[in-house]
Amino acid sequence: MANLALIYGMRLLPSDEIAELGDAPIKLKNGREARVTMHLLEGSKEDIERQLKTSLEAFFDFYPEI
Repeated sequence: MANLALIYGMRLLPSDEIAELGDAPIKLKNGREARVTMHLLEGSKEDIERQLKTSLEAFFDFYPEI
């Protein structure tokens, strides 16, 4: 299996200041482009940490071969 790269980004903002959320582009070495879907988690620090942990665990459920 090839080495993998998990791409993610985080930014903490007041939830009432967010107007729109879109995909982030990734340029691949072969000249093609991929997209990363951005996700929004809201709540207290504890709520966000819990949701992020659950989301990360669920993400790896999509890839049982790794």
